[in-house]
Amino acid sequence: MAKSIARTTKGKGANYRPTKSGAGMTKKGVAAYRRANPGSKLKTAVTGKVKAGSKDAKRRKSYCARSAGQAKKFPKAAKDPNSRLNQARKRWKC
Repeated sequence: MAKSIARTTKGKGANYRPTKSGAGMTKKGVAAYRRANPGSKLKTAVTGKVKAGSKDAKRRKSYCARSAGQAKKFPKAAKDPNSRLNQARKRWKC
């Protein structure tokens, strides 16, 4: 099982973004996770423009499909535009 890292959104050791800035992990958080779990392929969100059919476009499509499933599973979060789920989907441009 993967080792966890501190789930902080504030201060110097913040590994996750605050909800207002799009939720998800920071670059620093991803680096900390990969240090704790050698061999991990974890990456940060795909937020920029991507070429259709590229690896990043496929990652985005996959994330959007998975997070849509989360929206179905948690309808309360799906209805709240300020939920971490919706903020992350917005950041990924889903």
